[in-house]
Amino acid sequence: MTMFWTPRRSVSALVATAVAALIALVALPAALGALGTGGLFATGTESDRAQSRAEQLQTASPDLILAVADRGGPGPWQKQVRTRVRTLTSRLSSDPEVGTVRSFALSDDPWLRSRDGRTGLVTVSLIGSAKERRDSAERLVPQARAALAPLRVEASGTAWATSRSDQRIKIDLLRAELLAAPLVLLLLVLTYGSLSAAMLPVLVAALVVLCAVPVLGILAQYTDISTFAVNAAAAIGFGLSVDFTLFILARYREENARGTPRTQALEVALRTSGRSVLCSAAVITSCLAAVSAVPVPLLRSLSVAGITVTLLAALAALTTVPAALTLLGDRIDSGDPLRRLRRSAIGEVSTFWRTVARGVTNRPLAAAAGALVVLGVLAWPAFETRLGVPDERGLPQSAPVAQAAADLRQRFTAPPERLHIVVTQGSAAAVSRYAAALARQPHVHDVRVLPSSSTRPGERMPTEDQDSVLVVAADVAPDSQEGARLVQAMRSLPAPGATLIGGQTAQNLDTVTTLRRSLPWAAAATAMALLVSLTLFTRSVIAPLKALAVATLSLAASAGMIAWAFQGGHANGLLGHFTLTGTLDGCLLVFTLAVAFALAIDYEVFLLGRIKEEFDQGRTNRDSVVEGIAHTGRLMTSAAAALALSTAAMTTAEVTMLKLVGAGIASAAILDAVLVRGVLVPAVMTLLGPANWWSPRVSLRREGTNRPPDRRAESATEIG
Repeated sequence: MTMFWTPRRSVSALVATAVAALIALVALPAALGALGTGGLFATGTESDRAQSRAEQLQTASPDLILAVADRGGPGPWQKQVRTRVRTLTSRLSSDPEVGTVRSFALSDDPWLRSRDGRTGLVTVSLIGSAKERRDSAERLVPQARAALAPLRVEASGTAWATSRSDQRIKIDLLRAELLAAPLVLLLLVLTYGSLSAAMLPVLVAALVVLCAVPVLGILAQYTDISTFAVNAAAAIGFGLSVDFTLFILARYREENARGTPRTQALEVALRTSGRSVLCSAAVITSCLAAVSAVPVPLLRSLSVAGITVTLLAALAALTTVPAALTLLGDRIDSGDPLRRLRRSAIGEVSTFWRTVARGVTNRPLAAAAGALVVLGVLAWPAFETRLGVPDERGLPQSAPVAQAAADLRQRFTAPPERLHIVVTQGSAAAVSRYAAALARQPHVHDVRVLPSSSTRPGERMPTEDQDSVLVVAADVAPDSQEGARLVQAMRSLPAPGATLIGGQTAQNLDTVTTLRRSLPWAAAATAMALLVSLTLFTRSVIAPLKALAVATLSLAASAGMIAWAFQGGHANGLLGHFTLTGTLDGCLLVFTLAVAFALAIDYEVFLLGRIKEEFDQGRTNRDSVVEGIAHTGRLMTSAAAALALSTAAMTTAEVTMLKLVGAGIASAAILDAVLVRGVLVPAVMTLLGPANWWSPRVSLRREGTNRPPDRRAESATEIG
């Protein structure tokens, strides 16, 4: 048979790869500049429509808040200070990227003054997309500080918090990647005993991450792709690329160590492990595609970025890796600094994992019960999970924007984040009665009717059935249960006409509700895609169902560990200090669990493929399980360790969002590779026996009548 990966084709493939990398490097600055912010709140909800309508009426919630205080002086209400702030207010109002401005210098509004009278607020509503508002805030804040110097100007608000978060995330992830790369390289050298073999996965991973950014930059022209999503996906893509490369490299070296010529060993590796890579990429992509259907821009952005790096990782593993192996030849095994210390040759079966597998399959019921108990204990905290939406508290407490926001909560009677925007229709009398009813709700201390662009000049309130905007000031936090109940109570009140209730509290509630309603559909779509893919891969009905059940258990344990660490705060100190909010970021939790679930299936596909291969060669079901674990145990643990290192490095970040993603994926990868694949899966497969491979269309051989294994033919045997 003619070999596809000839030296000539391999050179062409690597030249094409180098050209792609060069183009990606040149396009990198433009791609990074095209990235957006990824909205935190669900779209299409009542609060989203309320915000849009309030913006049309020029009464929207502010995106940028400037707190002005005189440094040690008598306060911001002295004449000179007010004059300077009026000038700044005028400049802001005339800016084409500014919608509305409210200033303490133009009003005696107590909402714009601190309780001690020493600080005043200038609130700014911006126009444009989330990215444009962030960019506007980055331009306006330095201008405001320069115009009011030496007055102290502290900035907060969603646009400025997003800007500061993006800047901090870039720094944190760069540090994490610089830390992870040498650690992963060291791990691979220790595991695979060759500098060449260790460098190949790292170089392929770096290539995938580099090429992913321009691709996402192009996609950002059509949908909002956030900077955070790209950076998080880069860390995940690095680990996933290492995994895919190791799957093929390990099988290639195993076949070659058995005496198979390198060209044939590569063909076997691509037919077996390469097929596993394709199936894994399909399952991971399907899982993330289902999650992308949830109408939250940040979650959709994370999913699109994850899909991109997954497809690129699979493409590189199936093209760049075989081309490199063809040209490297024997050099792939050169440069082992620990050759004299190794007890077994590279490519040999793991005696440790064979011993573990034999112990598990000898007592499968006890092993399965023990694993289930551990998973159940780990999953228990997940039952108390409370979802929320991130804010500036995800930054370090020392961050100026976090301190400014905390100062607003403590020193002002009506912090902008606790204001509820109500857009309704009706006559002046009806709106007044409605405002009085709102004022009687628990935790409400003031209600105002604002003039809007639809109000006639000189009128405070409408006299006809037209849009009116009411602002409800509450004394409960946006992410509190009391705040959610207040929004629900306001929405249940009889209104004079069509009414929309918005504000940050309503946006938080609507986003969490959207997540809860959408996730069952996303889970069903993911399960269907998984069952179809694994049925085609294994040609069995039972094995995919078992894989789905085991992956779900692993997912529950991962959710419990995340809740215990971040909602319960037990990882505070261990993973650096972060602010406890009593909730978990819903979008990041869903994305992290989706990746963890996909990784569980990734390892399941590789393990199932090898066990099925052993079974088809004539081994009994139990022996197939033992040999499958023996041949893949070392690979799965080293691949999981490499992925865990690349993502765990994110826990060194100062931003809680990165800590959650990094710790969640790293712990899930190790848990799944060691406990689930090493103990639970072989125990369950032993208990199921030949039923693992039952299919209504295929008459499987009986376990006792399988022909003896032919190890000489193994290198030429395809899976399934």
